[in-house]
Amino acid sequence: MHAGNGQLHQNEKSRQLQRRLYLAAKKCRNRRFHALFDRIFRPDVLWRAWEEVKANGGSAGVDGVSLEEVERQGVALFLEAIAGDLKAGRYKPQPVLRVYIPKPDGRQRPLGIPTVRDRVVQQACRIVIEPIFEANFQDHSFGFRPKRSAAQAVRAVDKVLLRGWWVVDADIQGYFDAIDHDLLLTLVKRRVSDRRVLKLLDQWLKAGVMEEGQWRATDLGSPQGGVISPLMANIYLHVLDMYWTKQYSELGTLCRYADDFVVVCRSKPDAERALESIRQIMEKLKLTLHPTKTRLVDLGREGFEFLGFHFHKRTDRRTGKLLPYFWPGQKAMKTVRSKIRQLTGYSRKRVPMAKIVNDLNLVIRGWRNYFSVGNSTKQLKALDHYAWLRIHRSFLARQGNRGDTLRARFPAWHVCCGVEHFYQPGICGKGFERSRRTDNR
Repeated sequence: MHAGNGQLHQNEKSRQLQRRLYLAAKKCRNRRFHALFDRIFRPDVLWRAWEEVKANGGSAGVDGVSLEEVERQGVALFLEAIAGDLKAGRYKPQPVLRVYIPKPDGRQRPLGIPTVRDRVVQQACRIVIEPIFEANFQDHSFGFRPKRSAAQAVRAVDKVLLRGWWVVDADIQGYFDAIDHDLLLTLVKRRVSDRRVLKLLDQWLKAGVMEEGQWRATDLGSPQGGVISPLMANIYLHVLDMYWTKQYSELGTLCRYADDFVVVCRSKPDAERALESIRQIMEKLKLTLHPTKTRLVDLGREGFEFLGFHFHKRTDRRTGKLLPYFWPGQKAMKTVRSKIRQLTGYSRKRVPMAKIVNDLNLVIRGWRNYFSVGNSTKQLKALDHYAWLRIHRSFLARQGNRGDTLRARFPAWHVCCGVEHFYQPGICGKGFERSRRTDNR
């Protein structure tokens, strides 16, 4: 109990540090901070960094040391060793382990896994420097920031679409692989002058990747999967945010979530000028817009997708006006159906039915919670139907020729509102009711 209270006190100390740094940065937007490195290996900061890295989970890096292995050997000793290496200047990051995860379109997305040790140091560095940059970040930036979410970004787009009729649907080609290291560090130096912190960031950017046992240098980019990468990505695209706020805001409203952003405009000429302005800003950042995925959208005729949602204008039955609606896009539906197929496939025929249902709950409940902010009733019902068919098919495959049915065998189990309830009748309906309320504009 006392240890727990002590840990809470440690976490509060690190949050007080963050508040002080944020207020100091907010008070003077051009101030450069020079005494930051020693705070990275403060015990309270390192302990909080460890807790957050552990909460995020993840695999071992190139050294093969997992989170469980660190706990077996002792977290206190692990953090003391990190602090000693940082103080003595011995710390040197290891290469990032390159793995690939499948995308809905069949392609593969590269993901970088730093070692647990490097993840802890990156998280500690982020705890210290993030408040300084948060003081400058713009309100229309929502991605990977404290107290901000994709749901807020989606609602912001929905709000501005009430008066917007043209949208610049932008896509940066290979963003995380195209970030220029020198330019990124120059942007960081606008707020951080501590040479040891800058050296840390430079080491992480240039640590390289290990793929199939071969080391490869990284002259450009910030590996997706690194703890510090989202903050670096936001610092880089903060240039776009500032240019837009100061010079181009009259053309339309920018809504950005990391490298995914749209600009909602009132007319086609404004949208065309907005797109050209974005191209010019991208040139300054040494980035390129995707030639086929970047487009102008006429909302009177078509829709667009943003953060998994499809946005479209439809005629309101009560007022007769065209109003914006949004619901899960085709890619999102395809992805969740694929996961349901995997969980109910033939390869899991020996898995107990209760286990399959619980696994489905984790997937569908998370999917429903994310998409329940939109006008998603139709898609939720379709997902219910699909999940029921897959579970029913899986159940019948186990029964052979017995002619049994799922409802006859498990009468207390039914599927509703995007969540399967196993022996828990009478608790359904929340998802659909929430969606209906958002539909009634």
